[in-house]
Amino acid sequence: MTLYPWLQSDLAQLLARRAQLPHALLLHGQSGIGKTELAQFFAQSLLCEQPTPHGACGQCDACGWFAQGNHPDYRCIRPDALSEDVTNTEPEEGKDKKKASQEIRVDQIRALADFVNIGTHRSGLRVVVLYPAQALNMNAANALLKVLEEPPPQSLFVLVADGLDRLLPTILSRCQKVSMGIPDPAQASSWLQAQGVKEGAALLAEAGGAPLAALALNEASDWRQLQGELLTELAQPAQMDALRLAEKLYKLPLPTVIDWMQRWLYDLIAYCQTSRVRYYPAREKTLLKLAQQIPLAATMELARQVNQFQAIARHPLNTRVQLEALLLQYQRALQVRSP
Repeated sequence: MTLYPWLQSDLAQLLARRAQLPHALLLHGQSGIGKTELAQFFAQSLLCEQPTPHGACGQCDACGWFAQGNHPDYRCIRPDALSEDVTNTEPEEGKDKKKASQEIRVDQIRALADFVNIGTHRSGLRVVVLYPAQALNMNAANALLKVLEEPPPQSLFVLVADGLDRLLPTILSRCQKVSMGIPDPAQASSWLQAQGVKEGAALLAEAGGAPLAALALNEASDWRQLQGELLTELAQPAQMDALRLAEKLYKLPLPTVIDWMQRWLYDLIAYCQTSRVRYYPAREKTLLKLAQQIPLAATMELARQVNQFQAIARHPLNTRVQLEALLLQYQRALQVRSP
C-alpha cells in the first residue's frame, strides 16, 4: 500500500498519537483528498509488528494479512455499494436485480459485537475503519453510539466523513476529530501530471482542489461530454430545453448531476460578489455574462434549494422526473433581466 504524497504530514500527525490513542478518531474533510486511504494506512501501521517511523513495514506477517484483507484484528465497515466483494451477477430469472445498499446498516454494526469482545490475535490492538460515516442510517448510528459510549478495551474506531453536519452530535462528542485540508495545488498538479492527466490544473479547480476527484473526472470521459452539455444549457436558462436535457442526463447518478449544478451556482454567486470563479475557470466569460443578467438573491435561494435536494438525491423515486423538476426550477428562478 502506497500513501499519496500529500498525506505524509497527516500520517505523521496520526502516528504521533500512537502512545496515547483515543478509542475513536474521526477524519473529516473534502471528498477526494484520500481520507479513507489515510485511515487504512494508519490502521496497517498500528497493526504492523515491525513499524517504522513512517508507518507499516510492509514485510511482516501482519502486513501480509492486512494486504490480503484478512487480518484477524481489523474490520472495515462500509456500504455494500462500496465493497469490493459486491459482484455484478445476473439476477435469477423472474427476479429483479437487487441494488447494493448505499447505507451502512445496523446489522453491520451489530456484527462487530463478537469482534470487539474477544481477545486480540497477538495481545495487541484491534482496529475498525468505518467510511463514509455520513452513510450510517439512523439505526446504525444509534448502534454505533452504544459501542462508543462503552468502548471495548484495546480497540480503536477510525471514522471517515466528508463533513460533520450529517453525523449525530453524540457521535461527534465521542470522537477526537482530525480535520484534513486540500493538498498544495502545485503538489497535487504534479501528481496528476504523473498519472498522465493533461488538463490537471483545470480539473483540479473543478474538483475543488481534491486530486483524487480530479483524477476521477479525467477518467469519466463520457460524463465529461454530458457535463459540458449541461453547463452550456445552464448558461442560457431562457433557451434551455429542460425536458430534453433531463432525457440525456437521467441515466447518470443524480448526486453527480446535482453536484455539477451546485458548483455552477457557487461560481455564479462568487462572481457576482468577488469577480472570481473557483470550479469552472474555463467558463469565466460565460459566467460573467450570465452573472450580469440574473438576480443575485434568486440565485442564492436557488443554490440553497439545490443543496437541500442533494441531501435526498440518493433516494429519488424517479430520476428523470426529479431532474426535470430541478432543471425547470433553475429555469424559472434565473429569469434573465431585460437589458
